[in-house]
Amino acid sequence: METDKIRNLTSDELVQQEKESMDQLFRLKFQMKMGQTESLNKIRGLRKDIARMKTIARQRELEGAQSSAAKPAPKPAAKPAQKAVKKKAVKKLEKK
Repeated sequence: METDKIRNLTSDELVQQEKESMDQLFRLKFQMKMGQTESLNKIRGLRKDIARMKTIARQRELEGAQSSAAKPAPKPAAKPAQKAVKKKAVKKLEKK
């Protein structure tokens, strides 16, 4: 299946297509082990199609997470202990 066709599928259709391809791959591997078929090219093509589907699903997942996390987190305030250390250092310098 071509990448353009995969990208046009909805998320539910993509999951369904991936399951069907995985099932078909399992059957082809089983037939190959039993010596009923020699369709190595078809197995390779299915593996690549499944990888494409998983890649596109992951890209969609990341795009969704990226859009929800578009607002940067505020910087945490300095810890009180750090402020106390800075004050002590300044006092020591002033005494000298």
